[in-house]
Amino acid sequence: MFWELVATVFAGISSAGIALFLRSISKKKLPVWIIPTFAGLGMLAFQVQSEYGWYTHQVSLLPQGVEVVKKVEEEALWRPWSFIYPQTTRFIAADIKNASINALNTNVILVDLYFFERRHLAKRVPQVVNCGTLSRAHLTQNLEVQTHLINQKKWTQLDKKDPLLTKLCQA
Repeated sequence: MFWELVATVFAGISSAGIALFLRSISKKKLPVWIIPTFAGLGMLAFQVQSEYGWYTHQVSLLPQGVEVVKKVEEEALWRPWSFIYPQTTRFIAADIKNASINALNTNVILVDLYFFERRHLAKRVPQVVNCGTLSRAHLTQNLEVQTHLINQKKWTQLDKKDPLLTKLCQA
């Protein structure tokens, strides 16, 4: 976040420099207020580009086999352009390539989910997905996965069209 602040300041300084150049080639016929206006617009433009480019950049850094299973788009009053084009602020990716199937129950798959959020560190959460019951649970020491009997209290039901299920269970 510190480097983003530094980059924003430099975007403002660069934009102000462009305004100064335009004023000098116009022989100072352009008004003085153009300099801070260009600086502000340059910083705003950089921030908007940074906000919208974040998701695409993060997805491009994912290793092969890690696929996005959910993305969250948000709108905000202080970003009026987000009502036209919502901003992706969070997403979940699953490590499909390294998912492992349970030897006792082939419907049960262990997969790592990665939670990404703008301006936060990514979090890895191991999950167990049951393709037979269309459910998932956090992998903990208390989770009991047996051949056919599974404690349903600790499991969350998923929709059969859930991207996590479709990517894992059809692979």
